[in-house]
Amino acid sequence: MHKIFKNGAVLVQSEADMVALGQKIAATLQGGEVLGLVGDLGAGKTHLVQGILQGLGAGNPAASPTFSLVHEHADGRVPAVHFDFYRMKSEEEALGMGWDEYLSSGSVLLVEWADRFDGMLMPADTLWLVLKHVSDSVRSVALAC
Repeated sequence: MHKIFKNGAVLVQSEADMVALGQKIAATLQGGEVLGLVGDLGAGKTHLVQGILQGLGAGNPAASPTFSLVHEHADGRVPAVHFDFYRMKSEEEALGMGWDEYLSSGSVLLVEWADRFDGMLMPADTLWLVLKHVSDSVRSVALAC
């Protein structure tokens, strides 16, 4: 169950709740959206992505792409691509992976650590999801404008 705060943030009590929230977000996605996920280590970014991918019907579960930097999921209702900018040193590195092509592909782009290169996240209507630790087991997720 998710509790919504006055500021619009959603309170998430467990990993399962984070996945369920991702599934709800997925129900609104049509393809071509860019979601920038921002939060400290352990804030729940990958669990949220797992839920989004499940909600899109992707057959492969999301894993933290920290070592491969990008995972493509073409088998769902709409294709999705999961990025991790954490280990990237520059925008040029992301561009070298084909960022511009992914951006124009019509896929849902899910970008962890998106704030490292926030100038790359276009279009202007990128959805910024900010995840924060509230306690050891509780997180908040807010849509930043």
